Amino acid sequence: MNIPQAQKQTRILVQAAAEVCEEKKGQHTRILELDPVDSGLSDFFLVTSATNNRQAIAIADEIELRLKRNFGVYPNSVEGRRNGEWILLDYVDFVIHVFLAERRAFYDIERLRKSARPMSPTEFDAELTAALKEKTRVVRQKAATKAKPAKAARRKAAATLHLPAANSKAAKAPLKKAVTRAKAKKAAKKH
Repeated sequence: MNIPQAQKQTRILVQAAAEVCEEKKGQHTRILELDPVDSGLSDFFLVTSATNNRQAIAIADEIELRLKRNFGVYPNSVEGRRNGEWILLDYVDFVIHVFLAERRAFYDIERLRKSARPMSPTEFDAELTAALKEKTRVVRQKAATKAKPAKAARRKAAATLHLPAANSKAAKAPLKKAVTRAKAKKAAKKH
C-alpha cells in the first residue's frame, strides 16, 4: 500500500493521539478513515469516550499538549472544552472527538459515517514505529558524523603518549587522565 507522505504524517499524528487516549484511560477508542468522496474536509476521525467531564478534559488537554510538544502541531479549533461533554479538536486533516459515554451513544458518530472504514489504533502502530526508526537512524547518523573528529583527536593523543588505541572503552578513562596530565605539564612549563 503506497501512502502519500502527507497522509503518513497524518497517520502518525492520529496514532500519537490514540496513544494518549489509551494512556488516559479513554474507552472504546476508534479511528475512522473517512471516505474522500464523503468527507471532503478531513481524512480521519478519532473517537474516544470518557467516564466523566474531568477525564474528557484531561484527555483533550493531553492530546493537544503532546501533539504540540512532539510534532509542533496545533489544533485549528477546539470546541466544548468548558463543558467537557463533547470536546472536538479540529486538526484539519483529522478531527478528534472526546465524548462522555452517554453523549457518544446519543450522537453515534460512527453510525453517521457509515462509509468510513473503522480502524483500531494498532493498525497505525506499524507506521509510527517505522517513522520513529527512520528519525532515530538519521539522528544517530548525524551524531556519528560529529563524533568522528573527536575519535581522531583521541587516537592522535594516544599515539603521541604511546597509549593503547582509544577505540576501546577501557582505554578511554586512562587516556583522559593522560591527556589531562599532559595539559597540566604544559601549563606548568609556561609558568
